[in-house]
Amino acid sequence: MTKEENEKRLQGLKDIVANMPEQPGSYQFFDADGVIIYVGKAKNLKRRVASYFHKEVDRFKTKVLVSKIHHLTYTVVKTEEDALLLENSLIKKYNPRYNVLLKDGKTYPSICVTKEEYPRIFKTRIINKKGGQYFGPYSNVASMYAVLELIHKVYKPRTCRLPLTEEGVRKGNFRPCLEYHLHNCQGPCIGKQTKEAYADSIQQAREILKGNTREISDMLFERMQKKAELLEFEEAELLKQQYLLIRNYCAKSEVVSHTVNNVDVFSIVNDDFDKMAFVNYMHVTNGSINQAFTFEYKRKLNESDEELLTMAIPDIRERFQSTAKEIVVPFELEWQLADITFTIPQRGEKRHLLELSQMNGKQYKVDRLKRTEKLNPEQKTTRLMKELQGALGMEKMPYHIECFDNSNISGTDAVAGCVVFKGMKPSKKDYRKYNIKTVVGPDDYASMQEVVRRRYSRMLEEGTPLPDLIITDGGKGQMEVVRQVVEDELHADIAIAGLAKDDKHRTNELLFGFPPIVVGMKTNSELFHTLTRIQDEVHRYAITFHRDKRSKHAVHSELDSIKGIGPKTKEALLKQFKSVKRMREASLEELSAMVGTQKGMVMWQHFHPENSSETQS
Repeated sequence: MTKEENEKRLQGLKDIVANMPEQPGSYQFFDADGVIIYVGKAKNLKRRVASYFHKEVDRFKTKVLVSKIHHLTYTVVKTEEDALLLENSLIKKYNPRYNVLLKDGKTYPSICVTKEEYPRIFKTRIINKKGGQYFGPYSNVASMYAVLELIHKVYKPRTCRLPLTEEGVRKGNFRPCLEYHLHNCQGPCIGKQTKEAYADSIQQAREILKGNTREISDMLFERMQKKAELLEFEEAELLKQQYLLIRNYCAKSEVVSHTVNNVDVFSIVNDDFDKMAFVNYMHVTNGSINQAFTFEYKRKLNESDEELLTMAIPDIRERFQSTAKEIVVPFELEWQLADITFTIPQRGEKRHLLELSQMNGKQYKVDRLKRTEKLNPEQKTTRLMKELQGALGMEKMPYHIECFDNSNISGTDAVAGCVVFKGMKPSKKDYRKYNIKTVVGPDDYASMQEVVRRRYSRMLEEGTPLPDLIITDGGKGQMEVVRQVVEDELHADIAIAGLAKDDKHRTNELLFGFPPIVVGMKTNSELFHTLTRIQDEVHRYAITFHRDKRSKHAVHSELDSIKGIGPKTKEALLKQFKSVKRMREASLEELSAMVGTQKGMVMWQHFHPENSSETQS
């Protein structure tokens, strides 16, 4: 599209906006092919739609959306609530590209009560509303099985697939199955349970699935008392067993007070890594939570928490057919629903419910992350790198990280190690060891500068890709000496961070920038643990190299000073005796047997100079 064509497009859209009414309604954006790409709602249509075409629009995704709009329409409604509901309906119908994407619970099971003459009750993942009434979905499968078990123990609904009809039962067309003989079914197929009694038990089961367990419990208690008064003790005993089963179930499921009744609770938890939001919904009836579910929403235009929750509430309430007149939310919402009270609790039982909802949303987020990263380990790597990029404010994701450490004892056998991590995983083929050549004495700063200078000057000469991030094992001092070499001497563009320790020699903060400042990061976070693992790895690598060097130096100096002991003889001796200490403790005969009489005598005299005169005589 040319500049002139684009200006003509925008002017045509602005002309439509200029004639829009200042009333509530819903608006729809179309692309060049006439496909709806976005549906929105507004309390004031003209003002809201005009905001998309202001020059000061700063959100990149909004600018992308505006660049795709070729036509727009709108629908005027009477109330703000109608605008909200209309938007919800249109999004479901057209699934526009730039609207928030809801990942629903189709993969989660529900409980179905069929619409048959003798209904069945079972779990299913296939929703066909023509075939029955559905309760759920259940994100917690254990709770679903618990309520199913209760219903089957109390009411014993049939599990067979026979096409039962009252006429067929009267004619004797059916035979009882094993479930009847095991007392798991009361035999409606052979008339042992009347159709009216069966329908009554199914209706009670429906109430339990709705969460009205106390009402059913009270009703059973009253029936039990009446049967006892009429001296019908067998039937009273059956009712008592049902009553106790339901009371026991209520005792396990109750988490709130009897005073909280028919309330919806909503909370929202964010995942900044992949622009997801998790909306948790709980429905409380008669003091018990009978519905608890978390929905995933994918942000398309960086929608705020308020915008997401405003869209989610009517959608989720419709899915669960909620008629609650009170909704508990974590913050104030601009949009309201008719005859609905929004509550933002600060304390008490409703505050406890809100915190419980938030806790479930956070747990869902953690579980989802574990599931996805288990299926795709690379996603965890990318997440950690993006977290580090965001924490340090880097333009580029730190894929290639290098870390240095020095090791010496009072300046002797001074060495340094460099470990390389790519994609947050050690790249051991790129590890490097360095003997300190130009520094005399224990000077960690000078040793670090030598190693960094040698490594990156060579990489620049060879044209090898430089790392995205250098992590120094130390605080501001180490960072500054590295910066002097990297930036001032080599003029290389590499980000530098430092891991500083506290008085107890425990890593407790991440530093970045010049002058260095502490990066806000929890020390128990997964990212901080990953960084400390990099630090531990370079410690291990440098110390191992230093120990090996000391060991080789000790062996070399001791045997090399013995005349006539060459490399092959030393190798054979070390293979046999393992250490110089054992050679010193060996007898003359053992040494002579290994290297010959003459060399054995020379070695024995070297190790035992005080006895050499006796041997010579």
